[in-house]
Formats: sequence, structure tokens, C-alpha cells
Amino acid sequence: MSKITSIGTAVPAYRHAQMNILQFMQHVYAVSEAEKRKLRYLYHHCGIEYRHSVVSDYSRPIHEWKFYPQSENLEPFPSLEQRMTWFNRYAPSLSVDAIRDCLDGKTPKESITHLITVSCTGMSAPGLDLQIMELMDLPKTIYRTSINFMGCYAAIHALKLADAICKNESDAKVVIVCTELCTLHFQREVTTDNISSSLLFGDGCAALLMTAGKEKRKGFEIDHFYSEVVTKGRKDMAWELSSSGFLMTLSGYVPELIEEDFHALVDRALKKGDLQKEKVQHWCVHPGGKRILEAINKSLQLKSGDLDPSYSVLRQFGNMSSATILFVLKSMMDDIRQRKPEHPETAFGAAFGPGLTMETFVAHYH
Repeated sequence: MSKITSIGTAVPAYRHAQMNILQFMQHVYAVSEAEKRKLRYLYHHCGIEYRHSVVSDYSRPIHEWKFYPQSENLEPFPSLEQRMTWFNRYAPSLSVDAIRDCLDGKTPKESITHLITVSCTGMSAPGLDLQIMELMDLPKTIYRTSINFMGCYAAIHALKLADAICKNESDAKVVIVCTELCTLHFQREVTTDNISSSLLFGDGCAALLMTAGKEKRKGFEIDHFYSEVVTKGRKDMAWELSSSGFLMTLSGYVPELIEEDFHALVDRALKKGDLQKEKVQHWCVHPGGKRILEAINKSLQLKSGDLDPSYSVLRQFGNMSSATILFVLKSMMDDIRQRKPEHPETAFGAAFGPGLTMETFVAHYH
């Protein structure tokens, strides 16, 4: 048995209103008045009000910029090396904040047996895992592994690994920490992909504790996982390295692909666990964007309010890649703990990423 007993979150200090980010984008893209009107429309209808970033520039005047050069054309444009320097400066402390929020003084750090770090926005060796170990003074014998560059569904992949560890080791206490600094990878070229990325993504971190054995504290017990790759969407969602940062491909066809295939995917995932859709009380869906949530709602014909936690996270934080679904799951866990239901409640989780990969899990709060 494996159980998620706590989830913690952390965000960078700079909280940017979406309309302030819009002004930055209009300035940098230097588009025509007609294009500015289109951008305003997109920003007003994206379902996002705020995003966090380790970069203050997005809502500051040009003479106060720290990350981007104080020049009209952003030259010299930040290199990949500069972006990774900032990642290594801010990601470790943000990760530690999320882990401490997760442990909440109830689980001593010395009891952690495994550490799994997840990120698709920064990589180095020695990496984030060793930086966290040093900052938290964790045992040098701790089992550690890193999941890199898998995109928004990577948290579920990490859950799979933690679940396998817990089923194999009766005393396991596994910490997963998903740390994403997406805003470091802004690209100035006016393309559909870059506009979509600059519209959606924010920075954030989530940490989760999964335990094995007869854990007394209530939490989400993992029932099973299920995943599929929709190969016809392989070119519609991608994440690649370049000399000027990481490049996102996110075509407008993705919501259509999800709407077309998601219902059948859910049916197969539920069938694997001999579970009926009507028995699911919580739909823990990665809010990749407003259109994706609308596509899922249309595909599954969900009840009003079923996706409220996903919409709320999107509104307050934007898409934080792998960390986002854990923000949603934390919201659900907090709600259940406040209500204290008499009977177990079931959650179905789903996230999407490059491939097009769809990862799901089923868990019940007990």
C-alpha cells in the first residue's frame, strides 16, 4: 500500500497580475495596434488572473529590469547559460520551502528515505537533488533520483515511481518535489507557440510525501495508474532545448485532440480498476489552459463544479507545468480534511504532456 499523506506548495516572491504581463508582452513584441487588440482579447479570456515568477521584470518599468537587458530590443538576449544560472539560484530554496510546507513539522526530515526531484525547466549535474540535500542537511545515504524534461505529466510519472518504492520497502517515506521556473524561458520571437507560452506559464513548486505500510494519518491511497500516448499529437506539444532557452510547441489542436480521445481514455483507465465514472467524487485534472479544461468537461460531460479546483489553480497561478496537478490535489485534500467525510472518497487524476502523453491515476482518501 502507498499513501499520499501531505502536500506542500511554494511560489516565488513576485506575483504578477496577468494584465501587467500583457503590457510587458505588448512592449517586447512591438506588435501593431491590431495585434495588440488580439493579445488583449487573449489575455482577458484565458482564465488566468495572476502568475508568479522569480523574475520581477514582467510588471516593472524597463529601467528596473534585472533579468532582461534594459534595451528596447532586449539585446543581448538572455542565453541558456544565464537562464540556468537563475534556475540554480532560485529553484533549490523554493524546493526546500515546498518540502518544509509538506512536512509541516509532523514528519522529521531525518525519516525521509527517498527524494525524487522533477523539473522540465532546469537541469544540471550536480543538480537540484543534491542542492536540496545540502540545504536541508538530509542524510548523504538517501536514495535519490531525478525526472527531467517530461513536461506537465511528470508528477504522475513520479507518483508511479514512489508507489513502486513504497510497495517494495515497508518503511519508505518518499518525498517528490516538482520545481518549475517556466518564466525563465520567455522567447521574444512573435510566433503562435511563443505567444501561447507567454500567456499560460508561471513558476511554482509542489512537494508530496508518500508513505508505505500502515500509515495512521489519513490521505490518498493509490489504487492504480493508466497511461496512453496519442501519437497523432506528437508534433502538437513539444519541449526542446535551444541556445536561447527552452522552446515550447503548443498548437491550438491540442484541446481538440484531448476532447476527441479523453472520454475513451478515462473509460479504459476506470475499467482497469473496475470503477464506474459515477463513483468518482474528485476530478484532479491538470489545468493546462482554459480551452483544455473546457475540452475535458465537454468530453466527459462532468457536473457543474467538478473542475472548480483546476479552474481555481489556473486562475491564481497559471500553468506551472509538472507542479500544477499537485496544487489541484492539495486543494482537494484540504477540502476533504475540512469536511471530514465518514466514507472514503475517490479521485481521478489526469495530466498531459509531450507525445501527446496522457497520464492518469486513481486514488481514494481514507
